[in-house]
Amino acid sequence: MSVKSLLCASAVLAVAGSTAFAETEIQWWHAMGGTNGERVNKIAEDFNATQDDYKVVPVYKGNYTETMTAAIAAFRAKEHPQIVQVFEVGTATMMAAKGAIYPVEQLMNDAGEPFDGDAFLPAVVSYYETPEGELLSMPFNSSTPVLWYNKDALDAAGAEVPETWDGVKTAAQKLVDNGMKCGVSFGWQSWVMIENFSAWHNLPTGTQENGFAGFDTELTFNNDKLAARLDDVASMGKDGLFVYGGRRGDSLPMFTNGECGMWMNSSAYYGSISSQAEFEFGQSMLPLDTKVADAPQNSIIGGATLWVLAGHEEEEYKGTAKFLSYLSSPEVQAWWHQETGYVPITTAAYELSKEQGFYDSNPGTDTAIKQLSLNTPTANSRGLRYGNFVQVRDVINEELEALWGGEKTAQEALDAAVERGNDLLRKFERTAK
Repeated sequence: MSVKSLLCASAVLAVAGSTAFAETEIQWWHAMGGTNGERVNKIAEDFNATQDDYKVVPVYKGNYTETMTAAIAAFRAKEHPQIVQVFEVGTATMMAAKGAIYPVEQLMNDAGEPFDGDAFLPAVVSYYETPEGELLSMPFNSSTPVLWYNKDALDAAGAEVPETWDGVKTAAQKLVDNGMKCGVSFGWQSWVMIENFSAWHNLPTGTQENGFAGFDTELTFNNDKLAARLDDVASMGKDGLFVYGGRRGDSLPMFTNGECGMWMNSSAYYGSISSQAEFEFGQSMLPLDTKVADAPQNSIIGGATLWVLAGHEEEEYKGTAKFLSYLSSPEVQAWWHQETGYVPITTAAYELSKEQGFYDSNPGTDTAIKQLSLNTPTANSRGLRYGNFVQVRDVINEELEALWGGEKTAQEALDAAVERGNDLLRKFERTAK
């Protein structure tokens, strides 16, 4: 055989060999920046190291809204990933995207991958199920708001960790009297102060079981109980007892730098707070408004799940199913929970965290789990499923900012938010039919 023939034969064998051992690539678009983005990368890298058939490639696409928008645009262009991370308020939008999603439970069954829906924490999984109980997306980073507090500052001010809103006001006054610039603040204000306040006190935010029973739902959170609470918070702003710090997690530095003694926001800020705060901190359950309820009901989740998009090859879906099995394993979920403050999505991951002594070493880190599991969810506290709710939250933010700025009363702000929000719900209902 000539040298030329040998070279050609070698080239053919090389190509054949690389084809035979080529990994099937799985694109995972996500919204986790910073340290959590590094943790997402680690999960993918660790999975890739367990086998040679599939390679999960995580791609950061911006915040939650940007990631979901990018995935929808990519699907229309037929350039979409296999997996996309979507926050909880995008659930109705994803459900209405006919032909765009591959329900996770169906995927796992089709791929022959072991799947047990009962393994997941009920408070987490119920948010993402059909009325028939089929799981649509894989829970990943679920959280709930808690009350974070600066223990050193409370002790110095002679204040107790509050359990009620009256207690919040008393503690905030003592903190400010002792020299702090701010008593309490919060982030993700629609989620914390409307959605979770309502669930915690067993109040509806809308008709049709908060949207779970149909798209023909209307917002109803402009009730006098919520208005009274928000008016009181606004009045606290006059003396620095409350300071508004932004729509998302913008106010985190106010807490970690010691400016604000209490902060209501996601349990998932545990990683950030533990690395930034130079004081002893803790977390406790959300405060109860005793004028509204005698006892708390349960809080509702935030965070996001992983949706699988339709239109890919069977082999890619086999790899996707294997990755989701790995992602939801007790070891991976316990690690993710302990690193981030997101709740473990399965009972097994929770039990493993207990066995590993995590809650003994880090008191209070099971607060989110206890809040979510406090009582059997009612129609008012299961969660919410409204279309266009990303835009509705923007409306709520605008109206609440008018309240904090003294331009509107709480009732005026809530009435306007409901009216504008219902217009968005009707637009969604027309497109979803």
